[in-house]
Amino acid sequence: MADDHEIRSVSSHGATPHPGSLSRSDSSASTTPSDGNETTIHQPIPTRPRLPSRKSSGPLVVPRDSSAVGPVDAEFGPDDVRAMSPRRTSEDIDKMGKEAREELRRHAKALQESLVAIFNRIEAVREEHDKLDSNNKFLQKYIGDLMSTSKITAAGSRGKK
Repeated sequence: MADDHEIRSVSSHGATPHPGSLSRSDSSASTTPSDGNETTIHQPIPTRPRLPSRKSSGPLVVPRDSSAVGPVDAEFGPDDVRAMSPRRTSEDIDKMGKEAREELRRHAKALQESLVAIFNRIEAVREEHDKLDSNNKFLQKYIGDLMSTSKITAAGSRGKK
């Protein structure tokens, strides 16, 4: 009876039980509705789930001379998706190579023609620049000559007055 009193006082006060008591903590102790004065301790029993049984995969080591070693050629039916993959024959690859080279030649020829056109335009602009530059120098010389003659005539008219 003294043990019952100790267990009840532990669960009601939240203190740690004495070494002789059976309760683990306040949360694990519960009272049953039929016995208002007794405490029952619930302890979970852990169980591990069973693993499913599997067949043995056999030895992983294969002898060197075995026929199971190496690539396996698979035959696919005409309706199999794997048979419809975009694999190309050597003729297809040669044809594609010729088409790619021809396209590259056409592209290079177009680039060369545009380069020649740009070069011709540069030459035309250079000739125009040289022509305008020589005209500009001629006009500067002409204006300079006019200014010097106007200074001479202006100085001569002052002297007469």
